[in-house]
Amino acid sequence: MVKVFNTISGQKEEFTPLGPSVTMYVCGVTPYDAMHVGHAMSYISFDAIRRYLEFRGHRVKHVQNFTDVDDKIIARARERGLSPQELAETYILQYYADTAALNIRPAHLYPRATQEIPQIIHIVSQLISQGYAYAVAGDVYFRVSRFPRYGRLSKRRQEDMEAGARVEVSEAKENPSDFALWKASKAGEPAWLSPWGDGRPGWHIECTAMALHYLGETVDIHGGGQDLVFPHHENEIAQSEAFTGKEPFVRYWIHNGLLLMDEEKMSKSLGNLVTVKEVLSRHSADALRLLVLSSHYRSPLRYTEAALAGMERGVERLRQAAVSGPAQGEILEEYQEQFMAAMDDDFNTPQAVAVLFDLAREINRGQEAGAPVVKAKATLRRLAGVLGFTLEETSLAAPLVEPLIQLLVQVRGELRKARQWALSDTIRSQLEELDIALEDTSQGTLWRRRAAKEQNEPPD
Repeated sequence: MVKVFNTISGQKEEFTPLGPSVTMYVCGVTPYDAMHVGHAMSYISFDAIRRYLEFRGHRVKHVQNFTDVDDKIIARARERGLSPQELAETYILQYYADTAALNIRPAHLYPRATQEIPQIIHIVSQLISQGYAYAVAGDVYFRVSRFPRYGRLSKRRQEDMEAGARVEVSEAKENPSDFALWKASKAGEPAWLSPWGDGRPGWHIECTAMALHYLGETVDIHGGGQDLVFPHHENEIAQSEAFTGKEPFVRYWIHNGLLLMDEEKMSKSLGNLVTVKEVLSRHSADALRLLVLSSHYRSPLRYTEAALAGMERGVERLRQAAVSGPAQGEILEEYQEQFMAAMDDDFNTPQAVAVLFDLAREINRGQEAGAPVVKAKATLRRLAGVLGFTLEETSLAAPLVEPLIQLLVQVRGELRKARQWALSDTIRSQLEELDIALEDTSQGTLWRRRAAKEQNEPPD
């Protein structure tokens, strides 16, 4: 029996889904910048949780949103001379690419805030009619005082609470803790027609609308980072249960710890993020996954390059032990039972990973002694796959490709300054043979990989 630590109860509980499929909602990204390692930590953790539930025989319906309209998107789009939609679409596509590179299974649905406006307006209208919300000058706020259970998730008393993260303090509010359901539009911002005037949804209401629309009035698992407990998830509970009149909105709240750099949370606002693309230019996806899963999902995780390098060596030990092993076949029940005992205990991936390394050592000893290791290899590959490891061999040169190209471009630039045209042309022609096109501009030399169609075009 799987046991899950439920944030709202503060203890481990037996996991029993409400229906034939596990309904699972995970808060997604706000696509105004590149996906960073803090995001990767959360989505790798929930990927392992989903994979294990499916390994245990559950069907899982996984929904994850995109907050594709937001103050940060609007501001960043204005800086770059793009529409908010263009900016969001750019980073949504990059998110798909990054998660695919990390071997994260895609959610079954990726709804977007801008696609749920009719449902959001309906919910807000109902909350107003029920007395849970009120409109002021085009804004609509949730009346926290009307919801006695407010604060139960975050363990806060209403009388002690002040406006939290992303909550704009406004004189129009009846209470500083009241939060926005709908925001009146400002000039030049995206807006939709509503009964309260042109505007856009508040941050919290979109997740309620999506969860209710795609998963029903009660969700089995709702996940996200610990920084979302308050106010985001607390507000979701209030508006969802007020709207439906049913309790609970979520049966199991699961929150992952935060990724730290120099004792601080990694985040865009602090400017200390490392993007997934940067990490994968230097390390394998399996190494990053091993770093994340070697720590319990509820614990904070410190990111360092040295730690990732150590994980790369660990992945190589697993890979070497599994090499030439069958993808399927008879397994060693003892190790699978140990693995499942670890994962059944609130998805204890550090202990599950330890089982993989114990199994790798047995394989190595068996091979040295000339003993059969086919079952052991099949078991290792199967259990590693449950945690999302590919154990595919990667070229050590691959992460160095882009830095080497950039170095050659810089060397060519220096040769051109020294008027050593023959050598600079040699570098250019050699790069072209590798399908790397150079373009000399007033801002310097730019390079790009030539598309397949362009590679096959005949010369002029």
